[in-house]
Amino acid sequence: MTDNVVIYTHPECTICVSVKMELDEKGTTYREVDLAIEPDKWAELEALTDGERITPVLVEDGKVTIGYHGIGCSFYD
Repeated sequence: MTDNVVIYTHPECTICVSVKMELDEKGTTYREVDLAIEPDKWAELEALTDGERITPVLVEDGKVTIGYHGIGCSFYD
């Protein structure tokens, strides 16, 4: 079920590709929220990251993981 795993991504963040590749290799089904396509979802992401505009953000069964192995892409207004 894809509702259990959600990944917030942005096309300018190459680290997001690594996370998606790992999920695909594991056979994990996920729902991707591309923030370039759905900019209204930035507020959702910021709620998960204490106001930071950073990708990738993975939400798996309610557990939030920011970045990938400690690395993420920051976006500023």
